[in-house]
Amino acid sequence: MKYSAVLSCIIALAGLTAGHVSIISPCPRYSPVGENCPALPAGESLDIAEKAINGPISSVQLGGTMPLCRHTTPYATPSATWTAGQSVTIKFNPSAAIHSGGNCEFSMSYDNGKTFAVIHRELRYCFLGSKPASLTNTATILSYTFNLPADLPSSDKAVFAWSWVNASGNREFYMNCADVAIKGGSSKSYTGPEMVVANYPGYPTIPEFNGNYETGMEHYTGAKNITVSPSGGSQPPASPNPPYATATAPVSSAPPVASPTLAYSTRPMPASYSVPAASPTPAYSTRPMPASYSAPVSSAPPVASPTYAAGNGNGNIPHEAKTGGSGSCSPGAMQCSGAGFNVCVGGAWSQTYSCGGGTACKSAGSGIYCGYP
Repeated sequence: MKYSAVLSCIIALAGLTAGHVSIISPCPRYSPVGENCPALPAGESLDIAEKAINGPISSVQLGGTMPLCRHTTPYATPSATWTAGQSVTIKFNPSAAIHSGGNCEFSMSYDNGKTFAVIHRELRYCFLGSKPASLTNTATILSYTFNLPADLPSSDKAVFAWSWVNASGNREFYMNCADVAIKGGSSKSYTGPEMVVANYPGYPTIPEFNGNYETGMEHYTGAKNITVSPSGGSQPPASPNPPYATATAPVSSAPPVASPTLAYSTRPMPASYSVPAASPTPAYSTRPMPASYSAPVSSAPPVASPTYAAGNGNGNIPHEAKTGGSGSCSPGAMQCSGAGFNVCVGGAWSQTYSCGGGTACKSAGSGIYCGYP
């Protein structure tokens, strides 16, 4: 059976705080706002816990990690059935903070998310389409349509993944996975570039772009080829990298820009890119990460950062079954209401929730956030 969209507990932060994006179609595992989602596996719950479906699976600065795909137990039935060689449309949650774009990959796995081969890329300007004039959290593109490779193998248990390395803000890695069925495949295996993993324990850190959208591009252009198949895992490719769908942009001749890490802050974004005084980006350690997102203790004066109701961390807002506000709305949408906010549940606005901690709700493009007045 399908479950209807329920309360989205995710606030899209402005400025240089943690960005938030997730796919809604095909429905990723355990999404509270996905479209046509299958029933949850026994013992599992919707992804509205501390890190929430829109949050990263890893953050260099803030700590905390989740497994690749966020959740490792698949749906019992696929979220979508696709035909190899035909076009598909991937849709994103409109309540998004897109951190000035960055690199998105769309990949396929046949071993429940252990190995992924890329089938499409939107490099540099994902969610934007072109280089922004300044830092931005507002998306201009919230869906991508592309053709699946004709040689994708058929399977009722394929895993589709969207992954993203953000251009601005804390160094993070985002990933959602959807269980899909592939029909009409012309091959028993598919060979493509291995999905890039970055800003995640044991993998490279890609620095903040600071306006230079070639930052970290070597990880994508130099990705090795792997072969995935329903018969098991990955293999060395039997032939050179086959064509696959990708978005490209002219390569800039400008020299690389120093990429220091910016403070976790909600101060207004600058009107144009400027490079702060250089400071080294911390090496990403592979030591065990803390169980939840928490910023390291600093002797510097405190920086204003968003606060969430009930202090539940990265966007987890309590969701009592009450109603408030007026008028119809799209499930998952959010709006400020005085100093608090409402979330659209089942086509109606919820009660007004408090931001807490002396903060107030503020608008930021198509999203909202809780920040200090």
